[in-house]
Amino acid sequence: MNSTDAELLQTHPRFQVGALTVQVYPTATALAAAAARLAAEQMAACLEKQTLATAVWATGRSQLEFLDQLTQPSALDWSRVVCFHLDEYLGLDADHAASFRRYLRQRLADRVQPQTFHYLAGDALEPIQECQRYEALLRSRPIDLCCLGVGENGHLAFNDPGVARFDEAAWVKLVRLDSRNRQQQLRTGHFTSLADVPKYAFTLTLPAICSARRILCLASGSHKAKVVQTLLQAPISARCPASVLRQQPQAILLLDAAAAAQITPPKLRPGN
Repeated sequence: MNSTDAELLQTHPRFQVGALTVQVYPTATALAAAAARLAAEQMAACLEKQTLATAVWATGRSQLEFLDQLTQPSALDWSRVVCFHLDEYLGLDADHAASFRRYLRQRLADRVQPQTFHYLAGDALEPIQECQRYEALLRSRPIDLCCLGVGENGHLAFNDPGVARFDEAAWVKLVRLDSRNRQQQLRTGHFTSLADVPKYAFTLTLPAICSARRILCLASGSHKAKVVQTLLQAPISARCPASVLRQQPQAILLLDAAAAAQITPPKLRPGN
């Protein structure tokens, strides 16, 4: 990004790329606060019109500060929120340090006590049956909110390049993780070597994610700058699964300045 682009993003931090709304914040903390506000507003708006709100949550570093902000005391009635999550490793029990169930139990469920949190059973003995069980639960009511991050290889959830499909019928599937994804998971510090990182995982598919009435995708840090550039400026393709967001008018991509550093902004429009 040149100096002119940087100045544009500072003065016009909200713009469209295709159907996707992009919002840029000066810091990761400001991004997290904005995402928490948007998520709470979406759930509250749904609860004004219906008995329950359904939300799907993600894990990872991009979600930490966001979840901290979201779970602060507020007027949101969490007892009317039904929760799901995007993905889980195959073969890990719920108390493993790398388990996404543990992450979300500690950082969300235990703090706000939603009505129900439906977890993917990573240690299920019949993985295909687990996919079918979870999909049936997901399809039982519309998804009002999906919050997620984008991986360094462009994945959403565990929809890596090579296994991601824009048009598949299933909403939950079992996938083999690619090497770049597994390297990224190793850097979380929960595994002692690459050999310890699971090779397979459960994931919601792209059609399941895109069915949500509101999608909030968070990306922060300079290590996400390249994939953000690809997501926004390369052709829409399963080679960068996250590029599907450019076809989703209900989606918002929230970036900090570091993650936005390689964007060449399109025609911008003032934001809030």
